[in-house]
Formats: sequence, C-alpha cells, structure tokens
Amino acid sequence: MRSKAIASRLLACLMLAALVAPPAITADEKKPLVAVVTTGGTIAQKADPKTGALTPAVTGRELIRAVPGLDKLARIQVEEFCNLDSSHLTPQIWAGLSRKLASILARPEVAGVVVTHGTDTMAEAAFFLDLTLQGPKPVVLTGSMRGASDLSPDGPANLHDAVLQAASPLARGWGVTVTLNQYVWPARCVRKTRTNTVQTFDCGWRGYAGSIMGGQLWHNNPRPAGPHLPLPERLAKVALIASFAGDDGALLRAAVREGAQGIVLEALGQGNVNPLAFAAVKEALAAGVTVVITSRVPFEPVRAGYGSAGGGQDLAKAGAILSRELRGDKARLLLMLALPQVKDPDELRRLFE
Repeated sequence: MRSKAIASRLLACLMLAALVAPPAITADEKKPLVAVVTTGGTIAQKADPKTGALTPAVTGRELIRAVPGLDKLARIQVEEFCNLDSSHLTPQIWAGLSRKLASILARPEVAGVVVTHGTDTMAEAAFFLDLTLQGPKPVVLTGSMRGASDLSPDGPANLHDAVLQAASPLARGWGVTVTLNQYVWPARCVRKTRTNTVQTFDCGWRGYAGSIMGGQLWHNNPRPAGPHLPLPERLAKVALIASFAGDDGALLRAAVREGAQGIVLEALGQGNVNPLAFAAVKEALAAGVTVVITSRVPFEPVRAGYGSAGGGQDLAKAGAILSRELRGDKARLLLMLALPQVKDPDELRRLFE
C-alpha cells in the first residue's frame, strides 16, 4: 500500500510539473527573428510587357517567396512600408521610416531589420537612418540593380545576404549598412557609382565594412565614426548647390530668397570657389543662413588649404562650415537634422568635422 501511495504522489508531481514546465523550444523558434521592411525600388519592379519600362509590381511577401532557403536563415516578418521608386522618396518619408524601424528594433525578440529600397537614393536613406537610429542591432539596406523580371535578377541573392547579415551576431554594432553584390558598405561613406552595373556601391578610400562569401559574414573594416541626432519635429529647409567654373553666385542668392535655412555648397577641389561665388556666400551668412562647404571631388577631405579670395581659408574665416568628408547629399541631410536642434555654432561645426 505504501509503495502505491508513493507512486501516486510521484505521478501527481510529474503531472503538476508538466503543467508548469515551459514548452519545448522548436528548431524554428531557435532561429533569430528578422523583420523585412519593404519600401519598393527596382527589386520590387517588373518590366511592362508593352513599354519595357520597370514599374512597381512585387509585394513584400512575394519578394520573400522568391528567395529559396530564406527560412533556414531566420524567422521572417514582412512589413510593407511603401512601394515607391526611390527617386520619389524624401527625407520626410525617411523620418517616418526611422520611427517605424525604431519601434521594430525596440522589440526584444527582433535580431535585426532588413530594408528593401531602391538604389538611386539608398546611400542617402542609409545615412539618414544611421544618424537617427541607435543601438547595436543591425539595420541592413538592400535592393537590386536588375528588375524582378530580368533574365538574371540580383534581388533574391541580395535579399538572402541581407537577411543572413541581419540575423548574425557578428553584425551587431555595425550601424546601418548597404549590402549588395556580396559587399557590406558603411552608411557614412557609401555612394552609388554606376547607373546599371550590379557592382555599383563603393566607399572609395574608406573601403568596405565586410563581405558575405560561402554563406558566412566576414568583417573587414571598422565602422566610421559619426554623430547621432534625434528626429526633430520638422526638418530644416536646406538647398544643395554645385559650384562651377564661372559661378556668379546667382544660385546661392536664389536659395536665400526662397527661404533656405541652410545651404550646402559643393565647391571645387579641396573646398574653393571664385570671388563672385565667395561674395554670395558672405551675403548668405550675413542673412543668417548656415553655409556648409563640401567638394565636387568624390574622395578625400575638404580643408582650408588655399588663401586666395574664395579659398578654403577665406570661407572658414567668413563663417562657413567645412564638411571634412561628407559630400553634398549627406551633408545636406545632416544639416536638415541639425539646424532645428543644434544652436551652438561650435557644436554644429563639430558635427561636420
């Protein structure tokens, strides 16, 4: 009788333990969770049968289904943010995207985020997100140079690699990156360099952050240092102007008349303009407009190396900010974010140094 009573109590304990024990973790639940946020671009476009022109045609879920073996890398959650050619996207749209990604990244179960995006403005979008998002979780922008109906589309392979990166612990702390054609590029220095070729992105002398080969993520270079800024309620109005031989300053004056709060001037060489353009820069500064000087030359720093009228030294002495490495498109985004909230001129200058 005693043995039966012990057995009965043991059985009851086992039944109670079964009720309170956590459920078994399945193999699928052990995989990292990656959110794929779609915004459109060539990766989601197909050629119109009549015109041959690429137009939006593919949903986010269809993008995922087109990648064999993606479910082996991670659990995927798809969120369709928009479906636009990236030439139609704006900093205001990227601000909304940044808020969306911040809410996704705040979820503890999410390992990382992949954003599908058109390549025309992908470098700018990546930089905007890198400025406004914080935390170690990877945010990977990817897309394609060929449409989904192409004979050999590059979108599926790029999406596969982006998910692999977003799911990997090795990608934590890299910030926002652009990942295409097996290369991982830091947001701060990446730029599009070709209009059609699949190997279009580059960072010049900075080099790439990493690569994806043989199903593995490889780390090559550290993340370039850069600031982080919260999203202001409203972005500043900033004009982007390229100087040129014979520049008379008319475009600078027009930007001031149109109410620009800031102007980013793509100057020549190390950061120089002619005397007529220099006069227009001084007029803009006198009117309370912030002027940031960058260069039309793709790579290497802007510096106050020349002392002739309109040279880098004169521009700096007049009160213009020299953007050491950021070129026009990214310097404009930084100024749009900074002007509404950074009031100290020295602090504003340091953001560009």
